[in-house]
Amino acid sequence: MDRYKEVLRRYWGYDDFRGIQRDIIESIGSGKDTLGLMPTGGGKSVTFQVPALAGDGVCIVVTPLIALMKDQVANLKRRGIRSAAIYSGLSHDEILTILENCVFGAVRILYISPERLSSQLFQTKLRHIKVSFFAIDEAHCISQWGYDFRPSYLKISDIRRLHPDVPVLALTATATPEVVDDIQDKLGFKEKRVFKMSFERKNLAYIVRRTMDKQGELIHILECVDGCAIVYVRSRRRAKEVSDILNGNGITATFYHAGLENAEKDKRQKDWQEDKVRVMVATNAFGMGIDKPDVRIVAHIDCPNSIEAYFQEAGRAGRDGNKAYAVMLYNDGDRVKLTKRISETFPEKEYIKQVYEHLAYFYQVAVGAGYGMTFEFNIDKFCRNFKHFPVPADAALKILNRAGYIEYTEEQDSNARVMFTVSRDNLYRLKNNSVNEDKIIVALLRNYGGLFSDYNFIDESLLATQTEMKPHEVYLTLKLLDAKHIIKFIPRKKIPHIRYTQRREDSEHIILGKDVYEDRKRQFIQRINAIMEYVSVDDTCRSRMLLGYFGEKTNHDCGVCDVCMERNKTLTNSDAIAETQAEIMAMLNDNKRHYITELNAIKRPYEQIDAALAYLISEEKISRIDGMIYADN
Repeated sequence: MDRYKEVLRRYWGYDDFRGIQRDIIESIGSGKDTLGLMPTGGGKSVTFQVPALAGDGVCIVVTPLIALMKDQVANLKRRGIRSAAIYSGLSHDEILTILENCVFGAVRILYISPERLSSQLFQTKLRHIKVSFFAIDEAHCISQWGYDFRPSYLKISDIRRLHPDVPVLALTATATPEVVDDIQDKLGFKEKRVFKMSFERKNLAYIVRRTMDKQGELIHILECVDGCAIVYVRSRRRAKEVSDILNGNGITATFYHAGLENAEKDKRQKDWQEDKVRVMVATNAFGMGIDKPDVRIVAHIDCPNSIEAYFQEAGRAGRDGNKAYAVMLYNDGDRVKLTKRISETFPEKEYIKQVYEHLAYFYQVAVGAGYGMTFEFNIDKFCRNFKHFPVPADAALKILNRAGYIEYTEEQDSNARVMFTVSRDNLYRLKNNSVNEDKIIVALLRNYGGLFSDYNFIDESLLATQTEMKPHEVYLTLKLLDAKHIIKFIPRKKIPHIRYTQRREDSEHIILGKDVYEDRKRQFIQRINAIMEYVSVDDTCRSRMLLGYFGEKTNHDCGVCDVCMERNKTLTNSDAIAETQAEIMAMLNDNKRHYITELNAIKRPYEQIDAALAYLISEEKISRIDGMIYADN
């Protein structure tokens, strides 16, 4: 047995690989830069985990998904595979320990967020780590033409320079031909090498429902189709609102968005995965790395900004191969909202320059000053002071970030910090603590070192799990311990940051180049137009439209989307079916066997031929075997 199959069988219990997994594994295993295009649920993780274990050194996996990191590390450790992850919330000592273990070969797979790549500590240690290869998950994020471009991904080229001979495996579930080329260019591929799995999902029916009552239609769909579901919405407020409506109509639901506490996110996700609630109503913050194969419905109440985002989210349905539905609820109001998003995402250049100037007034930064200065940014206060609306102001700051004038970090997660204010000896002499207070003290001492000499970042959700307390109880207990002067507790907060990456310019001298503004706006408009075309066209197979967008040509319709079903219904009731049946029987009058491909000579739509053939077989007028058909005498 070859080494790759041996690893697969030993750790995962499978006898063979699926689809293009083997091709990707052999390519990266032979030291070649490789790009793998695999739809959601295609088994991307196996393509880097197997060669990582079959080779020597540490496989470094770059991914923006902290939940995915934690989940995969936990799964790998259960299989006896030495793995680790570096993400926000870990202390300096914890990160140093992980990197030292990598240097000495005690870790085989290391997950790291793209933001961490540029840290001095990581780059210093990376020089001494024997790296087998770099795996870049969600690789479309590095492309300026990708729908989810992230500047932090550009740091990947820096780590390639530290290990120029180490190959790169790039993986993504959504990429147009233009993005495929850009990914390879940005990652410095020595030669183009792409393996692409078909994006076609034969078990997934794409449906567009036009309705003025979206919530009523959603309830109707959920009542008609059994099984668990995901419902995607655009805002946090709408997530809760729709969840409440579903629960009020007897459909168990919960909601999920980025603003929830980590422990609460974990609980809601677990309840849904264990089928304690049927429906997860969520913003696009939910879904990445979620491995639940039996999702029967993914419904979108609000249209996403792109085909890429829709395809990825819809693809979370039916991973078990059984029939599933991806439903888009649409009405004329969506066209107005989608068009409005263009001006909100790309406000006028003069407005962007005005936001830059107001930012300087906000922080009292003079022209020529500010380089390297970092500020906490309260966008609500900023907008109140200068009479801006939050959405276009946020968009303006993102464009200024891309132009290189500032670094705008949205909702940077600053974990809670704790330090003991009493000595260890006095701590053990304390009396009259509550049961919960003693539980928290013990958990702190077990999980974190150096608490008597300095502040340490803590994970409140971890404390909640270990003490069997609810997250809000952990928070209140920490506050009580602080009030009793046993600890100093700095609560966790999420707040954006602004950093001036160059000296403040006079707003008249701000340059927003073509690649920063016009080109990106054009791409965004194209994506908005593509999603509007998808929902408004009713004479083209939905699957063919989606596949065509990603450059995949197919000569057949899916037969299960709303367009195909309507067409088949019409065809079944027409005289055209009878005429097609007669033409098929005329071909078979010679009493010989014919290849089924010979039916292409009949100049009829594929759907008519298919329907006529199915009818003749069901009536036992013809037989079909081994790709051949013949008349039954």
